[in-house]
Amino acid sequence: MTAFEPKNPGYRAASIAMFDAQPAMRTLGIVIVRLVPGEVELAMLHAPALTQQNGFIHAGINTAGLDNACGVAAFSLMPPAADILTVEFKATLLAPARGERFVFKAEVVKPGRTLTFCEAKAYAEHDGKVTLIATMTATLMAMLPRPATSHESRASRA
Repeated sequence: MTAFEPKNPGYRAASIAMFDAQPAMRTLGIVIVRLVPGEVELAMLHAPALTQQNGFIHAGINTAGLDNACGVAAFSLMPPAADILTVEFKATLLAPARGERFVFKAEVVKPGRTLTFCEAKAYAEHDGKVTLIATMTATLMAMLPRPATSHESRASRA
């Protein structure tokens, strides 16, 4: 993994604030464990309310963790005024999500001015073993403030 230089010197506080502003992450019990520019590790404990009919953590929950990990990793490299939005992802489920704890690790592969490409892996910790249960590739978009057009500037003065 190549070390990235964040565009925002306050990337850590901004990334944590963006993550904390998501009620979905609190609902799922997902927390940030590790954060460096372009990389993040999130974790979640098993909760029966998050399982599917066979008792495994639901694929949608794992996908949410992977997507959010990609988002935080990408956001950590964006400029201060940016916001972030996922524009595409592909998840591959490799094993049943059986475990006491789940970890979602993501890293930026290619940062860009507007689009950033990330890869992520989800792991289940069960009976002292760690199992790779899913992978994801994702493209995320920096939502940057747009300068007012001359038409918008005139309209705001009216």
